[in-house]
Amino acid sequence: MPPESGGRGEESVVDGDGHDGPDDGYVGGLRRVARVVLLDPEDRILLLHGHEPDDPADDWWFTPGGGLEGAETREQAALRELAEETGITDVELGPVLWRRRCSFPFAGRRWDQDEWYFLARTAKAAESVPGGLTELERRSVSGARWWTCGELAEAHETVYPTRLAGLLRTLLDEGPPAGPVTLDTEIV
Repeated sequence: MPPESGGRGEESVVDGDGHDGPDDGYVGGLRRVARVVLLDPEDRILLLHGHEPDDPADDWWFTPGGGLEGAETREQAALRELAEETGITDVELGPVLWRRRCSFPFAGRRWDQDEWYFLARTAKAAESVPGGLTELERRSVSGARWWTCGELAEAHETVYPTRLAGLLRTLLDEGPPAGPVTLDTEIV
């Protein structure tokens, strides 16, 4: 899977060389990530289609988002990443729904992440990935798709987080949780 209300004013995670790194410059440590559960007026969720850079057959679907840059807050990172990865800027950013720790191999290295998933709504449904991607993202993101909850529940493709269909169903049925729900750690 690609590297890709919350707390404010947190210090950024520092990479193994002792400095902040861009999304595709990650070299280790716990990477702080903001992700977006973007819903359209029909309650469809936008997922990006990613794959291992050198193996398009090793693919999965995931929510937009990525690592914090410099001193930005998770909210700022969520909005920036959403704009870079989808071109969508007209959103209403809501609360943090879920928090998750994950660890996975990608692009020849291991990524360890602390992910916060923000709810967001938009009236605009983009179908393609714009040109604001990092070099690594250009090599590993092949498209975007809006999914209904039913389509997601019936999907045979790999989706991250792995329980996303059930989480989305609960969100649509019950609304956002009173506070962020901590999801099980996923290690791939």
